[in-house]
Amino acid sequence: MKRLLAIGAVALLLQATATAQLILGGELSNSAATSVEDIDEVMPRMARLGLNTVLVPAYWELTEPEEGVFDFTLIDRTIDRARENGLKVVFLWFGAWKNSMSCYAPAWFKQDTRRFPRAMTRQGKPLEIASAFSPSVLQADLKAFTALMEHLKEKDGDTGTVVMMQIENEVGMLESARDHAPLALRAWRNDGETADGDPYAEERFMARHYARYVEQLARAARSIMPAMPLFVNAALNSRGRKPGEYPSAGPLAHLYDIWHAEAPTIDMLCPDIYDTGFKQWAALYAMPRRPQDGDSAVRNRLFIPESRCCPASGARALYVVGEHQALGFSPFAIDQAPEQDTRPITQAYTLLRQIENYQTANGLSVTNKSANRKSVNRKSSWGLLFDQQDRERIIDDEGVLMTCRHYFTLPWDPRATDGSPWPEGGALLLRIGKHDYLLAGNAVVVDFKTRTEYQQQEQQKQLGEDGFAQGGATPPQPTAPQPSFRGKRLGLLAVDEVSIDPQGRIIPLRRHNGDQTHQGRHARIGADEWKILHIRLYEY
Repeated sequence: MKRLLAIGAVALLLQATATAQLILGGELSNSAATSVEDIDEVMPRMARLGLNTVLVPAYWELTEPEEGVFDFTLIDRTIDRARENGLKVVFLWFGAWKNSMSCYAPAWFKQDTRRFPRAMTRQGKPLEIASAFSPSVLQADLKAFTALMEHLKEKDGDTGTVVMMQIENEVGMLESARDHAPLALRAWRNDGETADGDPYAEERFMARHYARYVEQLARAARSIMPAMPLFVNAALNSRGRKPGEYPSAGPLAHLYDIWHAEAPTIDMLCPDIYDTGFKQWAALYAMPRRPQDGDSAVRNRLFIPESRCCPASGARALYVVGEHQALGFSPFAIDQAPEQDTRPITQAYTLLRQIENYQTANGLSVTNKSANRKSVNRKSSWGLLFDQQDRERIIDDEGVLMTCRHYFTLPWDPRATDGSPWPEGGALLLRIGKHDYLLAGNAVVVDFKTRTEYQQQEQQKQLGEDGFAQGGATPPQPTAPQPSFRGKRLGLLAVDEVSIDPQGRIIPLRRHNGDQTHQGRHARIGADEWKILHIRLYEY
């Protein structure tokens, strides 16, 4: 069957599905949907947090407790409660592998190791990792997954509550870079591999076979529900680990070409980001178009199905949507998180909903970059994400130089200098017209200059808490005469704090001026604030 879309062209498919909506998501903890009572309790709570989509495990062991006997009670309850609470669902198939291990396989599968063999280390130690080389493992997993997809089509095919499907969860080898069981050794010889002992050659070998396995499930899903986007997620190769120390051969960025070639029916490779370097990890999975990719807007659309649920989550969600036009963001175990971690998510999602309202009303879809060809050829939104070490970014928007900084680079908040760790600040910056911007976020400050003004600007003076230059006992020293200023400057015509209604109309709330703009020098949103500013500029 000819493949319906190329990887990275998933935006074309999303036009026809409910995932044309930006996914303001949250992933439930692993055991949060193992009973109807759990589901009944958690769904309304997720709606109150401001989510529009919940990522929910679909457990093989509970779906097929006896071989060939399927029970979709939990699946149906999830869909029903999601509908009642105005939520969408992304199911996560915890099938043969979850975080590399086969812990969610049914008991009848686990106990029959002769029929369903395990991977082995080089020393012959069996692992609780089902072999990707076993036809019996594949057929059992495929049978259960196919039954799930057929049930979803019957239950939800005309309603669209379920908007995407994740196949397996963080596949990969642990303890060893590759499987050394008999079936795997035979495949290693048949593939003509010669770099025995090279962990990266072994990882590439495993990646081909994991991807081929996943492709079989993806083809089954596509044949049953052609419009259902499919993705896989990766546990990242962080902290200098080598293959086998992290889940080797999963859908990692450095293995993209292998997964692309061997699992072409998968629409997105997705990162689970828990480590430091959030911006760098996100960029690896927001892969730009290459000339050989044809007309697709991106090779791999960024979607983050798991990220550490923490006070920085709200800022990070704004960043990935603004910078990479991400399909969505989803903190992990949001159902177990304390209020100080979920509050920023709720606040950021409130702003993102309003930005999406504006973009939808004006034909600037957040989730479909190819809906507006100008948005592909000319960047119109940016993401800002700052902390104590990474505190400034300069953006050149065709001659408008925007110096964006963490709010604590200003002198007025005592937390900036009292030794307190700086909270992450983040925002989405959107151009809506010439000299016309929306800034949505928290703990950021932006000033605007023409390119010629920026090139001629005087050395930045240290400011005191009154906003004027820091004084001192040493009298100013004579300086060389400054050359005459050339060109024009940019000023703030108006800065309005606004809301955006469901029809996409900008509703002014209050005018920021005077002290709130440092007498027309910048636009800012404080560290404890979550706001949208409508910023209009003028030249003089």
